[in-house]
Amino acid sequence: MDLDLAQVRAFVLTAEELHFGRAAVELSISQQALSKRIAALESRLGARLLDRGGQGVRLTEAGRRFLAPARQALAAGDLAVAAVRDERRPLRVDVWGHLYAPMRTLARVAARVEGLELELGHGRDLPFVAAALLRGETDIGFGRVHPPLPEGLTHRLVRLEPVDAVVSVDHSLAAEPALRPEQLRTSVLWTPGPLDRLDFLGRFADHFGVTGREQGPNLGLDHFAGRIAADPGCFSLLPADCPLPDVPGVRSIPLVDPIPLYAWSLLWRSSEGSPPAGPLVEAFLEEAGRSRWLEYDPRRDWLP
Repeated sequence: MDLDLAQVRAFVLTAEELHFGRAAVELSISQQALSKRIAALESRLGARLLDRGGQGVRLTEAGRRFLAPARQALAAGDLAVAAVRDERRPLRVDVWGHLYAPMRTLARVAARVEGLELELGHGRDLPFVAAALLRGETDIGFGRVHPPLPEGLTHRLVRLEPVDAVVSVDHSLAAEPALRPEQLRTSVLWTPGPLDRLDFLGRFADHFGVTGREQGPNLGLDHFAGRIAADPGCFSLLPADCPLPDVPGVRSIPLVDPIPLYAWSLLWRSSEGSPPAGPLVEAFLEEAGRSRWLEYDPRRDWLP
C-alpha cells in the first residue's frame, strides 16, 4: 500500500492538536480540505483513525497505533527530499530547562566542532521538543530527559552535573560550607513553575522529604535569585556550574551526602539510528572524558 504523505501529515497534525481548525491553519488549508485528506487516508487504510464526536476530536485505537510510525514516515520523507536536493543547512537544535541555562553547556561543546552551524529552535519543555523532533521540525534536542519518553525517540546521556542549594544570606543555614539534602526538610522549596512540569525538583522534594513547596513564574535567573533573596525560609536548586546573577542577598551552597546530579542528554529520532550530529556527540563525549562529566558513584551521588 502506498501512502500519501500529505494525508499522513494532515492526520498527524490533527492528532497532535486534537482540533481540526488549528490543524487546518497549521497546514494553510481549509477544514473541509483537511477532513477530506483524513477521510481518504482512513479509506485507504480501512480503519477509522479519529473520532469526531461531541466530546471533540479523539484518537481511536487504530489512530494511536498509527501515530508514531506516521511521524517516522514524515521525517523519513523530509530526509529523502533533503538528500536529493543535497541541502546543506544548519543543525536545528532545541533546548529546554532554560532556567538551568542549557546553552552554556551546548555552546561550550559546539565551539569545538569545526564548521558546525547551529540553528536554535523554540523549545520550552521536553514534550514541546519531543513533538518537534517527531514532526521533523528539529534535528536534535538537549536537556534533561525523564519518563515517559514518547515512542520514536532515543537519547544519549552526556553530562551529570552536581546541584547546589540556593538560599538567602539570611537563611538559617546560609553560613554552612556544605549541606546534606535532608537539612533542607524544614525549608520551603520554591519552584519556577508547577512541580508536575519540573521533574527533577519534584523528585528531589519527594525523595528527601521536603514538604513545604511554593511555586511562582519562571521569569529568568534574575527574578529567581531575587525571589530567593527575599525569603529566608525558602530555597531552590541550581546546577553547580550555572552562574548566579549579580543579585545581592543570595548564595549557593554545595550539597553532599549524597550529591544530587542533574542529567543532561542529547535527544533524537530513533528511526535515524545514529544521531544526526555525529561530530557534536563525539565532542560531547570527549568533553565528558576531559571534564569527568559522566562520573557516578551510587554510594556518593543521587541520580533520579
